[in-house]
Amino acid sequence: MKKEYMKPEYFENRELSWIGFNERILGEARDKKNPLFERLKFLSITSSNLDEFFMVRVASLKDMVNAEYSKKDFSGMTPQQQLDAIHDRVHGFVSAQYSIWQRSLLPGLRQCGLQVIEDHTQLNDEQKRYVDQYFVENVYPVVTPMAVDSSRPFPLIVNKTLNLGALLKKKNEKDAELEFATVQVPAVLPRIISIPSVEKDVRSVILLEEMIARNMPQLFLSYDVVCVHPYRIMRNADLTIDEDEASDLLKEIQKQLKKRQWGEVIRLEVDEKIDKRLLKILKKEFEIKEDAIYRTSGPLDLTFLMKMYGLEGFEQYKEPKYVPQPVPNLTGRQDIFEEIRKGDILLHHPYQTFDPVVDFIKKASRDSRVLAIKQTLYRVSGNSPIIAALAQAAENGKQVSVLVELKARFDEEHNIAWAKMLERSGCHVIYGLVGLKTHSKITLVVRREEDGIRRYVHLGTGNYNDTTAKLYTDMGLLTCSEAIGEDATAVFNMLSGYSEPANWNKLSLAPLWLRDRFMTMIHRETVNAKNGEPAHIVAKMNSLCDPGLIAALYEASAAGVKIELIIRGICSLKVGIPGVSENITVRSIVGTYLEHSRIYYFLNGGEEEIYLASADWMPRNLDRRVEILFPIENEQLKKEVMHVLQIQLQDTIKAQVKQPDGTYEKVDRRGKAALCAQEYFMKYAKDLNKQQEDTVQSRVFIPEEPMEEDDKG
Repeated sequence: MKKEYMKPEYFENRELSWIGFNERILGEARDKKNPLFERLKFLSITSSNLDEFFMVRVASLKDMVNAEYSKKDFSGMTPQQQLDAIHDRVHGFVSAQYSIWQRSLLPGLRQCGLQVIEDHTQLNDEQKRYVDQYFVENVYPVVTPMAVDSSRPFPLIVNKTLNLGALLKKKNEKDAELEFATVQVPAVLPRIISIPSVEKDVRSVILLEEMIARNMPQLFLSYDVVCVHPYRIMRNADLTIDEDEASDLLKEIQKQLKKRQWGEVIRLEVDEKIDKRLLKILKKEFEIKEDAIYRTSGPLDLTFLMKMYGLEGFEQYKEPKYVPQPVPNLTGRQDIFEEIRKGDILLHHPYQTFDPVVDFIKKASRDSRVLAIKQTLYRVSGNSPIIAALAQAAENGKQVSVLVELKARFDEEHNIAWAKMLERSGCHVIYGLVGLKTHSKITLVVRREEDGIRRYVHLGTGNYNDTTAKLYTDMGLLTCSEAIGEDATAVFNMLSGYSEPANWNKLSLAPLWLRDRFMTMIHRETVNAKNGEPAHIVAKMNSLCDPGLIAALYEASAAGVKIELIIRGICSLKVGIPGVSENITVRSIVGTYLEHSRIYYFLNGGEEEIYLASADWMPRNLDRRVEILFPIENEQLKKEVMHVLQIQLQDTIKAQVKQPDGTYEKVDRRGKAALCAQEYFMKYAKDLNKQQEDTVQSRVFIPEEPMEEDDKG
């Protein structure tokens, strides 16, 4: 790669780009065109995102600073410079969060008939009696007041828990010193509690921490409570596991998970009105600097707003619920294996239901002809029907091999439990490759048929999680292609043993081959452009921060390749650099669903190639994970995938376009029709389903062609 495209000023810092993504989500919470309760949901998402960002990314930078590591990243920033920039940006972000809450959402809820009491001193006499009785009956038996003195050291404050800190003074002692005490707000109790309302048509709720704060004197009877304030800490939660030294990976991860509870404190959240004396104690005990203290003008931990979103009785202030549509020819009545033999089947979630994937594995588990099922699992739902089907298959005597990725961040405990359960059922469980996460999404079913052994394969861009499949946009392919079947077998042989095939038929895998594959395809477009031929790349992914691939895109752009990127989150590529990235556009779509599919299109001199993948263009995906890129070769299915890209490129409602200064702006709609891609695909899936129903009735089916360019919107 030419050094001229690797200049630090050509790259945006990864962490600051991520904050920009979270700011775009916050924009949805601010946007009054969204239903009120949807705005609550977006605000909650920004809070949970920020938690994970601090526990992992900020924690990693802190580790570098503590180790006196000063090497600059590809954007030219040292770890300390990145930390300083992050704190500066996030302080403004948190202020914006609470401004939206206090000035817009809280009054809006009141107008909708929901009063949220943030301060227990606002309660009337009837409400006070109710709150006090509720506390005695439901909260008092659960909470544990903890005082700190010479005989009782400062207690372990668990990561992410909400706590109340108090300063106490012994009763009837004039010169008594102030003492510190703390109470953890129990996560096992509901944080939002309904109480009697003042007005007839208004529902009133109070937060659990306010109820406890009001009754703090009941927990420390021999003391006067001088002040009570909530606080919350974030600890370093990035696991560091030396897999070469870990003789039992499962046990090592279980041990490391416990350390998350007492890792270094990297953020302290407090109420902006906190008593300075109380803050001084917290600051000293947690050994935290001023820039890592975040003062809020409202309830700590806004993730509770997701629970508020779930309150019944406010449906008119939410988006209408969408029911994922059946996949044409896969309504559950047909033999799924027979349908796959007729031709490859493309799945588009959540517009189309995830049920065929579940049914594929369920039917394989019961089918007497099925000899083996092999699958990779990265994240699955709490009550996964896929796990149950795999266990049943093993009990039915089939050969079942499952790779459970124990290192799936924040799902480690979850996956350990599934792994143990599958082993007890007789499945052969693999825990991945040393030093790598297995992030690929693949299922292989081996079936004996009249003409011999046939392999059926599912490949996807998303996890085998039937819950998130209703929330994330992903694509999948069901196929019995002989070439892909051979590759699928090779994948599982590689994962379970030491077999690395010299070449592949159709699939490309990271970390050994995928980077080179992408580089080759980008370079091919560059050469075509230099030769005066049309050259075009369209890529949709979650994040782009791999410097090598960005430099390759810069070189392609400079050669005249038209490059259109649809990137939901991090984008370290800069647009509009003269002579470098003038032919590149970047857009981000933040909407009702989390854009999660990875789609890659290359014009290839008119011989168009379209791929789906589990991988983003990030170093971790290409160098430190097992990922799969797979082609869409059926011409009709290629049109359908291209249709998805075309519609997203025409979105004028939710799309935001990256500017040369790194900011994002809504699409200029002058002369353009209003088009929301996610709404479009909801309607499109319904239309396809209606066509299918009409076909069943009339026995005549004329497939609707994807809309021509001039007809869209």
